[in-house]
Amino acid sequence: MIEPYKSKLLINLKKTRGLLETIEKMVEWDRYCMDIAQQINASLGLMKSAKDLILESHLNSCGAKKLTVENTVEKEQFIQELMDIFHISHKK
Repeated sequence: MIEPYKSKLLINLKKTRGLLETIEKMVEWDRYCMDIAQQINASLGLMKSAKDLILESHLNSCGAKKLTVENTVEKEQFIQELMDIFHISHKK
């Protein structure tokens, strides 16, 4: 993983870990359900952001190489890998 994505991802993951610990305590302390749900939404947002950072880093490093290779099979395999990992559909 390349910078600055790596640093941003690590910060994002640390925030997520802290938020998950907070959510766990909120459940243990019987906090209001909607407050817990709001914090879960925030953690999901952080995880989506983490996934986006990984994709952007991957496209700027490995992707730049894989998409310019002359071997069409290798290029197609790379594209399919992205489609599978990021659950992108071919359906129209």
